[in-house]
Amino acid sequence: MAAPAPGPGAASGGAGCSGGGAVGGSGSGSGSAGAGGRLPSRVLELVFSYLELSELRNCALVCKHWYRCLHGDENSEVWRSLCARSLAEEALRTDILCNLPSYKAKVRAFQHAFSTNDCSRNVYIKKNGFTLHRNPIAQSTDGARTKIGFSEGRHAWEVWWEGPLGTVAVIGIATKRAPMQCQGYVALLGSDDQSWGWNLVDNNLLHNGEVNGSFPQCNNAPKYQIGERIRVILDMEDKTLAFERGYEFLGVAFRGLPKVCLYPAVSAVYGNTEVTLVYLGKPLDG
Repeated sequence: MAAPAPGPGAASGGAGCSGGGAVGGSGSGSGSAGAGGRLPSRVLELVFSYLELSELRNCALVCKHWYRCLHGDENSEVWRSLCARSLAEEALRTDILCNLPSYKAKVRAFQHAFSTNDCSRNVYIKKNGFTLHRNPIAQSTDGARTKIGFSEGRHAWEVWWEGPLGTVAVIGIATKRAPMQCQGYVALLGSDDQSWGWNLVDNNLLHNGEVNGSFPQCNNAPKYQIGERIRVILDMEDKTLAFERGYEFLGVAFRGLPKVCLYPAVSAVYGNTEVTLVYLGKPLDG
């Protein structure tokens, strides 16, 4: 998977909607930075390494020289420093981010992680910043959305369970209006017209409170194994949602998605289970 620049949005707090999701993504600075525009790249890199992401976005718009300095090397000191300041040590020293090739990609993934302010009251986001923990609350189904949703472009992320699934364990997408908690043990994601989900327990596709068939569409589809990473691919241009297991493309699960802001989301029922979600960026074709 390719790893584009980090997307806009606060590192913590409420969720927002992103079009393409790239820092300085679609264009470079075209103005003049005066004397600053003539500074050596190494000097600029040193200065930029002390700035926060919002400040770096503004710097990228100053001139082409500054833009190239920021976006030319995804493992530069600028992104290494920001990564070290923004991400928890646990996230950097474990294999949570093993499929992200650069410091810049890791910063971007953190910007797109679960929102601490947009989840059920019965879950919390662990200190690593990427893993949801569901508390052992009886007769409750609990979910979470990411900080940033998408209305344009193509996006991919990985999701995996690190504990028992229980009777229902759903991954997919949701609008801002979809509920993230309900009574009982149900397939919360896919329970209304505001969310779309794949139940990993029985392999059913769910939307608008109805089962939309089994997935993947093959005989004797293998059951999900705890710890197995599922790749989710959202294409807002074709309006589709697809899944991959390992390097196997499982197919398109949903078509005709609405042109609204859609957020990566999950819902869980098992007490003390944990779910990790890592945003990867734009998917590679083929």
